Amino acid sequence: MKKINKITCIGAGYVGGPTMAVIAQKNPNIEITVVDLNADRIAAWNNSDLSKLPIYEPGLDKIVGEARGRNLFFSTDIETAIDQADMIFISVNTPTKTYGKGKGQAADLKFIELCARQIAKVATTDKIVVEKSTLPVRTAEALKSILDNTGNHVNFDILSNPEFLAEGTAVADLQNPDRVLIGGENEEAIQALVEIYASWVPSEKIITTNLWSSELSKLVANAFLAQRVSSINAISELCEVTGADVSEVAHAIGMDSRIGSKFLKASVGFGGSCFQKDILNLVYIAKSYGLQEVADYWEQVIIMNDHQKIRFADYIIKTLYNTVNGKNIAFLGWAFKKDTNDTRESAAIYVADHLLDEQATITVYDPKVSVSQIYADLDALGTRTAEENRRLVRVINDPYLACQDAHAIAVLTEWDEFKTYDWKQIYENMYKPAFVFDGRKLLDEKKFNEVGFQFYSIGQ
Repeated sequence: MKKINKITCIGAGYVGGPTMAVIAQKNPNIEITVVDLNADRIAAWNNSDLSKLPIYEPGLDKIVGEARGRNLFFSTDIETAIDQADMIFISVNTPTKTYGKGKGQAADLKFIELCARQIAKVATTDKIVVEKSTLPVRTAEALKSILDNTGNHVNFDILSNPEFLAEGTAVADLQNPDRVLIGGENEEAIQALVEIYASWVPSEKIITTNLWSSELSKLVANAFLAQRVSSINAISELCEVTGADVSEVAHAIGMDSRIGSKFLKASVGFGGSCFQKDILNLVYIAKSYGLQEVADYWEQVIIMNDHQKIRFADYIIKTLYNTVNGKNIAFLGWAFKKDTNDTRESAAIYVADHLLDEQATITVYDPKVSVSQIYADLDALGTRTAEENRRLVRVINDPYLACQDAHAIAVLTEWDEFKTYDWKQIYENMYKPAFVFDGRKLLDEKKFNEVGFQFYSIGQ
């Protein structure tokens, strides 16, 4: 079996950085270099102040602090890292295409292909190439073709090793995974990667499959999880018009061992880098094989998620006497979930966009998301000019000031700190009647009613 002494990971983002940090922590005998073209991101990974890491994940700073400089390195010298590596992880972005065939659904694989061509150009010794990015099924076939036909006549073995991380718990997920999935064709290459994970993951949790099963399993896992969220969100709307309580319904069905309780919490909708992108990718793949009914089935999960965000925004407008023009709505939370600074596909972006179309003004507070990121998210929609976004949206780093003189508060992220605020003080400094719209079912309705708030929670 090939011994792995040096690993290179191309891509220092939400997957590559934390994954390599934990692998380095658990395998101190293996030298790991994480490379990226983004010099600012690499500088942040190398910052002596561990609170300035480019990614916020609980516990990540300690792991990076332990391994960095020992066997974990961050660099912009991609070619040297490729040349010296025995194993190369590809962990670059695979966004949904915004152009051409498959626009709005298919995965854009241009960064994957660029990686493959750079590896092929630089490599002078045999390499094991590991797909860590979430990819469409059969991508390994294209990778192999590029590597074999444009390289220096060295041997490349392709493995699929999808990530199953939940942002906010990524470190715990890496240290104690439900499973590690490795797909490949060459048994020796598969075992080389198995050995790396086996340094801390029990053998019964390491699953080996063929390449295509591994690639498809990642998309299907995210599709099933997102489906559960959209399913309970669909029921939340039914609960509101029938007098049922979605939390009670979720608890009742979650007690069934065949269903289970996870991912049954109604909310303003799912976000993040994976769910929507992967389902759209699944839809496109199904359509490309002529499986229209399969595509329609999974596309409905996205339709329901979009509906939930618009429904929430429309309820705010309706409750505020059918107009929010000139009214100030305080947003508590902008990240797509707690314990992360990731805002990709966050429900807050789309709720804000809908309210801004109605000429509301919005004041945002999030404990981890930067001002520049919030404006970048709104600007990327292209709905209005950057100047308009800055005129209508303020970002304040104090939650009490953010809520001051607000007509309503919308809770868009389930940060635990929101439960600890002095809500009586917040109430006294708001316009009356003071409304709270809890999009994450985080807060206690009874306590808020006692303070004097008009309180709305999804599914009640």
